[in-house]
Amino acid sequence: MKAHVWVMPKSTVLDPQGQTIERALTSLGYARIQNVRQGKFFVLDLDGLSREEATQQVERIAKEVLTNPVIEQFRFEILD
Repeated sequence: MKAHVWVMPKSTVLDPQGQTIERALTSLGYARIQNVRQGKFFVLDLDGLSREEATQQVERIAKEVLTNPVIEQFRFEILD
């Protein structure tokens, strides 16, 4: 079983990396691309856990280790 975890800056937080990427895309001719946000993606291998245990552990790991809850939000999915 695997977990995919996406971590993104909250919508109320400025994203200077996303803004830099957006400016680079514009300079490369992709002027219609707007509001770029840059985040993180994690893949966790989960061995020997039930789906319920995996869900609980991944949520706890995301909250306590992978994100800064003041400025970031996360979502995840468990894959068989």
